[in-house]
Amino acid sequence: MGQSLVQNYLHLVFSTKNRLPMIDSRIEKELHRYLISISNELDCKVIQLGGYVDNIHSLCMLSKKITLVQFMEELKRKSSKWIKTKNDCYQNFYWQDGYGAFSVSPNAVNRVSAYIESQHQHHSTMSFQQEYVGMLEKYRVAFDEKYIWL
Repeated sequence: MGQSLVQNYLHLVFSTKNRLPMIDSRIEKELHRYLISISNELDCKVIQLGGYVDNIHSLCMLSKKITLVQFMEELKRKSSKWIKTKNDCYQNFYWQDGYGAFSVSPNAVNRVSAYIESQHQHHSTMSFQQEYVGMLEKYRVAFDEKYIWL
């Protein structure tokens, strides 16, 4: 084959360290825009990005030029460094070490996008921990709950 053709839709989920509510209304929209700009720099087109005070969800297309682990390391490293420059109250901002990455069928892109867009409403009835465990179970990811929150 003369071309490498790739279409990997991913639903990425990650949280603030210890799930602290650090993504407040003062920084949320700007942080989302910055995460999108980092993703674009890495050639990973964002379809939808959202979250809540302690977590981020991104539906994106993973570039064929970067591995998932490289992408997540850069996204979290750059955004953590950036947010600390915004205000002294963010000096102790960190992302949790791990993340969730779930493949999304092209047929489910609109549904996942709508889900991400409704994160604020969603978290009025469910904690991030409940949501994340539910996602792991839905996608049949083997896990030990005592280790996912480290």
